Amino acid sequence: MSRHAQHPVRSVDEHRRAVTEALRGVRARTETVPLAAAAGRVLAEDLVAPLSLQPFDNSQMDGFAIRAADSRTAPGEDGRTPFVVVAPVPAGHVPGPLGPGEAAPVMTGAPLPPGADAVVPVEESLPGGFPAPGTHLRLPAGQPAGRFVRRAGEDVVAGDTALVAGQRLTPARIGLAAALGCAELTVRARPRAVLYTTGDEVVAPGAARGPAQIFDANAAILRAQLAEAGVEVVGAHLLSDDAGAFAARLAEDTARRPDFFVSSGGVSEGAYEVVRQVLAPHGEFVHVAMQPGGPQGLAAPGGVPFVCLPGNPVSTLVSFEMFLRPALTGTVGAPAPRARRTGPLAEAVRPLPGRTQVRRAVWDGATVRMAGGPGSHLLAAAARANALALVPAGGAELPAGTPVELLLLD
Repeated sequence: MSRHAQHPVRSVDEHRRAVTEALRGVRARTETVPLAAAAGRVLAEDLVAPLSLQPFDNSQMDGFAIRAADSRTAPGEDGRTPFVVVAPVPAGHVPGPLGPGEAAPVMTGAPLPPGADAVVPVEESLPGGFPAPGTHLRLPAGQPAGRFVRRAGEDVVAGDTALVAGQRLTPARIGLAAALGCAELTVRARPRAVLYTTGDEVVAPGAARGPAQIFDANAAILRAQLAEAGVEVVGAHLLSDDAGAFAARLAEDTARRPDFFVSSGGVSEGAYEVVRQVLAPHGEFVHVAMQPGGPQGLAAPGGVPFVCLPGNPVSTLVSFEMFLRPALTGTVGAPAPRARRTGPLAEAVRPLPGRTQVRRAVWDGATVRMAGGPGSHLLAAAARANALALVPAGGAELPAGTPVELLLLD
């Protein structure tokens, strides 16, 4: 009998969809945050513009505000029209109306005087610079209406939907909200997760380590990945291979209603797979056609989603990137998806029959070089990587130069 015969086998895409579906209800809560704390969050409701942008006609550059029609009146032999300089208009000040034949020095962003419909850059004037009011100057004839004028409402009109619910708040979107006068925004609440790492063989970093034990890297990996994904870890526990203790801990944490659980370890067919033993009645355990990270589980004890990842450190890291991170993107809207590239292999790689191989790789912008071997225990090699290379299932060796798909981690 195959060692995977007890579990159904899923493709990578099938399991990603299953994890996304399991987390479907995570995005229900909302909260209002100051604009300064909104970066990377996901907008929970449409932002309707309370004013237009620009709020008023204003100058695109330093120059002279004029009536464009005046520049087409009696130009001289030099192709210029005379104007009389009036009071300047600094930014932030309300100007008076502009009369025929008048030119008002206007600064970038300053309102156009009533009656003005064009701006002539200061460097096109004779004499140069900004002369005192009452001075005569000459400007090029034939100025078109609207030249170097930022029209009121040309960017956003009051009452328009400026930002749409579900958008991730990038710097530009936060800037738009600020320009519209918003001091705070309603966003989807950060998901709250409880994290379990399991196994008698692991101890916390800094604790005394027995001769048959290793330090727990998985909790640190998952904490960092969850933080990067915008998830708040509201509980983290290192649990022994004791099904009773695991069940008791789970019952206590379920009563606190986190948005989801995530665990590493205890999902295979061994005799001490405590996660599978306790959660099997509440979900399913499958084998995904992927290496590393084949054994996976999904459950919902007490109605709370529980994502069960395998226990080898690189398997944990890869499984989060392949399944949990994109599921959060699909349901909560954050984090932003990993950038994808296609690049040629720097050396030959042998794929696995029937399984997608997720190799840790270094992408230098030109070629893809594997960082260490495919083993799920090679954490130092994973630390050197800046990408995950997705090697499709197959039997024949892929020669150097073969293009492969990449997920960029940096």
